[in-house]
Amino acid sequence: MSRQLKLGAFLMATGHHVAAWRHPQVPANAGLDFAHYKRLAQIAEAAKFDTLFVADSVAAPTQDIASRMARSDHFEPLTLLSALSAVTEHIGLIATATTSYNEPYHVARKFASLDHLSGGRAGWNLVTSDNAAEALNFGRDEHIGHAERYSRAREFHQVVTGLWDSWEDDAFLRDKASGTYYDPSKLHVLDHVGEHFRVKGPLNVARSPQGQPVIVQAGSSETGRELAAQTAEVVFTAQTSLAGAQAFYADLKGRLAKYGRSADSLKIMPGVFVVVGQTEAEAQEKCETFQQWVEPEVGVALLGRMLGNFDLSKYPLDGPLPALPLTDSGQQSRQKLLTELAGREHLTLAELGRKIAGGRGHYSLIGTPVQIAERLQEWFEQGAADGFNVLVPHLPGGLEDFAHGVVPELQRRGLFRTEYEGRTLRQNLGLARPQNRFV
Repeated sequence: MSRQLKLGAFLMATGHHVAAWRHPQVPANAGLDFAHYKRLAQIAEAAKFDTLFVADSVAAPTQDIASRMARSDHFEPLTLLSALSAVTEHIGLIATATTSYNEPYHVARKFASLDHLSGGRAGWNLVTSDNAAEALNFGRDEHIGHAERYSRAREFHQVVTGLWDSWEDDAFLRDKASGTYYDPSKLHVLDHVGEHFRVKGPLNVARSPQGQPVIVQAGSSETGRELAAQTAEVVFTAQTSLAGAQAFYADLKGRLAKYGRSADSLKIMPGVFVVVGQTEAEAQEKCETFQQWVEPEVGVALLGRMLGNFDLSKYPLDGPLPALPLTDSGQQSRQKLLTELAGREHLTLAELGRKIAGGRGHYSLIGTPVQIAERLQEWFEQGAADGFNVLVPHLPGGLEDFAHGVVPELQRRGLFRTEYEGRTLRQNLGLARPQNRFV
């Protein structure tokens, strides 16, 4: 079989456009509506998507302008995906959990449990948190600095994956006749002592169906790329051009060898914001429907958050993006991307806020299924992507448009599956099942 691309459905309650919640076809309470998420999961699975992806923040935006957005109430991702595991069979279930405001034992236990519940479909999106407000909910006055966050994340990953190997695959005999529940020789106590953590182990969950849940990351800074090359199996990234995506792809894949890894062991899936229409004019009209609801102050507030937790409200809306210091609490790679975008297109603050209101800096495609498939094929075949994390403006409509329009076109071109290859997320992504490090 020829190489085929991978697709993730990036779910964000009402949709990715900051004004999506105002659309009459979008459930206003989508963030806490399980029936809504169940429908989304089943749409994506019927279209043979590889994964569902749910991002997270452990702080609610409460500044004045937050009352104009639908970003302050939503399910905790692992709880949601555990419920969705019972109403799906094949699609992967990826949740974000921060290494800055969790403990490794908690994360290891929860994702191992999700992997068992789902029959081997769990993935952990390892993040260091880019929302400075989270610190205030965990006994800190300010967010952990960028360098320390990544140092902590590297050790956090080491502990979690070590705990996932606490038991060999066949350690639990559960032999009623002999009275042996597990084989003690197949138990491995981690006994980790490091700079940030002391964790004895073992994990009180048997080794999971995938051996270990899939590790996902989204950092694109220099530090983030190095961590991804060492530890990640899937990388989500924001890239705005083919050339930029090709450079990122080549750079990240080129770092794998020094960690003893092959190019196929890491799948790079750029985010792509997609608006689908039967004609290009219809797609543009759909997009403009959302854009007309973007209040300038809302767009600028979103921009300040994406640039690295800056308050831009004191700057004139019709003025340029001000010179900002390098963020230490947010995403440095996203700050660089958006600053370059503003300069390249000579955008005012309001214009830049409006421009990112849907895709937040991700590559945007607005057009027919054929036009969109052509661009995805170009990136896939020209060394820019192994697949895509799909962002749609509103849910469920935007996901239905992609599933019923773009997916069949990709299948017609031989670029995307018509049936799942296996039952686990690793099998469908083409990732090896890791051996237990203690064996």
